[in-house]
Amino acid sequence: MSFEIFDYREDLKNLLVTPHIRARFLRIEPGEVHGMHSHDLGHEIFFILQGHLHFYIDGDEQIVGPGQLCFAVADEIHQVRNKGDETVFMYLSVTPHIQPTHTGRDPDGTRHATRFITSNNYDVETDATTPVEELIDRVAERAEKVAQSVRAHANAQKDLGEKLKVALTAGDEDEASRLRDTMWHGLRDTYKDLYSLSDVWNALAPRAGKVG
Repeated sequence: MSFEIFDYREDLKNLLVTPHIRARFLRIEPGEVHGMHSHDLGHEIFFILQGHLHFYIDGDEQIVGPGQLCFAVADEIHQVRNKGDETVFMYLSVTPHIQPTHTGRDPDGTRHATRFITSNNYDVETDATTPVEELIDRVAERAEKVAQSVRAHANAQKDLGEKLKVALTAGDEDEASRLRDTMWHGLRDTYKDLYSLSDVWNALAPRAGKVG
């Protein structure tokens, strides 16, 4: 990926969209209100660049201005309103970015029906060429790879963990560091497999039923 620089006054779009994170600049006009929702998995960070925006997050309401940041963690109900007379520009990111990304909510916590939307809504081209049956098979294959990775990692962690206890008890920091590093590499590989599964799931989800 090339090194790019983006400007919030011009690049009003999703700038980075991967299963790890979705990041974008957004403009909100006076009087604009976004629907109340939550994210099943994602934490969302909001950073105001220009203007003042009214936030509702988890039952609390605050006005956030330039240079200020707030966030809504997974499952927290939130909504934004531009109650002022100036255009608001902000940066936001949601991590992880896995469909369905938004769950409509009522103030009392009631969840709306699960809703999947096209990848184009996130400025990513929807895969319309790969047969949907192939995408389904890919999800199953990568899910099995995650399962194998988790099983292998769990077995290794048990053995390595016992050895780590011994090394720490003995005060052998070099051996403890080596074991910790080995444990980390196994965990890292498991996460990579999980993100690979999430990637193909995001390709399948918009084509596996109704969207909107």
